[in-house]
Amino acid sequence: MKKFNLFFLSLAVLFSLFSCEKENDELTGDAEVGGLVDVRSSLVAYVVGNGNTFNYNVSLNVFQGAVKTTQIAVYKSFTNVAGDTSNEAFIKTITIPESPQSQDINVTVNYNELISGLTLNGSPLPSSDAGLNIGDFWTLKFVSTTSEGKVHANAATTKVSVGTRFAGTYKVVQGEYWRIGVYRPDITWLGQIRVVESVNATTYRFLDFAGPFEASTNTHYFTIDSNDVVRTPGSYNGSVQLLNGFGVINCEDNPLDMVNACGWSGLQNTVTRDDVEGKDRIYRSYGYYTTGSGPREFYEVLEKVVE
Repeated sequence: MKKFNLFFLSLAVLFSLFSCEKENDELTGDAEVGGLVDVRSSLVAYVVGNGNTFNYNVSLNVFQGAVKTTQIAVYKSFTNVAGDTSNEAFIKTITIPESPQSQDINVTVNYNELISGLTLNGSPLPSSDAGLNIGDFWTLKFVSTTSEGKVHANAATTKVSVGTRFAGTYKVVQGEYWRIGVYRPDITWLGQIRVVESVNATTYRFLDFAGPFEASTNTHYFTIDSNDVVRTPGSYNGSVQLLNGFGVINCEDNPLDMVNACGWSGLQNTVTRDDVEGKDRIYRSYGYYTTGSGPREFYEVLEKVVE
């Protein structure tokens, strides 16, 4: 019996040693490293009417460690507003130099490149972007090759979303906050990034934020009309808009609750167009009313990020 127990004890020890050696291999020699691409442009706004050869910029960053990234292949697919998705096709390959260690890479794509080789429901994409609908989008995938010959498909992608002029990525250049009428300059969100998506010709989706407060449930809608008037309505598509779980308030419908933000000096609920550099600005005064407490007011200025 003692020999029997010793035999199984020996097997357990050997198995343990093998397992440790296997784990060490996975963390060192056998682990796949390199090829990681930091996708800085998660959303690129495609503006209908810019033309077939207008270039849109996608910003990437590559870190060159002991194992180098030698190239990045870019692939695309297209999804329409109905949810139908095309095949996937290759666009181009970007060659990456060995140095410096951290590299910012700019990838350009235009309409001709985006539609080439794609079919949707058995038909090619329209030869002119006039045939697109707001809400259609391309997904760009990035596949890197390392100096060891390994190939990695990066999890992060870029969405090239068909929209109007004011869709895109924005930087907060001014943000003011009042809680129950008390100004709170200690709460700031200057320099933070916001994403604005087109829904239709005048309606925009503001992702994940109400002022400085982040939550997926804070995604909401605002409009920019033909006179460049900005409005954040209390309801959208028949449903009450909620921020942090409470109803939206605005200058038109709730002036007594928005005296601070709507009375703030500076442009109010409008846009300014930058036809030279493309750094359009959106000015918004909006907030929400906390039941049993009072209003939370925001005055926010967003500047479009131009890659």
